[in-house]
Amino acid sequence: QVELLESGGGLVQPGDSLRLSCVASGLSTHSYAIAWFRQAPGKEREFVAAVSWRGFRYYADSVKGRFTISRDNAKNTVVLQMNSLKPEDTAVYYCAASRATITSGREPIDYWGQGTQVTVSS
Repeated sequence: QVELLESGGGLVQPGDSLRLSCVASGLSTHSYAIAWFRQAPGKEREFVAAVSWRGFRYYADSVKGRFTISRDNAKNTVVLQMNSLKPEDTAVYYCAASRATITSGREPIDYWGQGTQVTVSS
């Protein structure tokens, strides 16, 4: 049984940082592309960042230069480091796994996590 477990969300102020983790069980992260998506209230789910099984990284324009995605295959973990957070980053953040290379978020997703809430507010 595959499970993607996100953690690290919380309430922070604008300009702060957060580190989200996605731990995968039941699959090997070195065989899948792992991505982060987010969904704000009343909005559609949107692509944030992805890392391919080869280690190539892709980002949404809205987070380039502020967010960094990385993977530790030995720990079956993917981390999203979020710096310089803005109120518009407020959303539920979801981890996703795909056998396809995720570059824009329009690729098919095989597995989803349950999500972790990130709130950026003063």
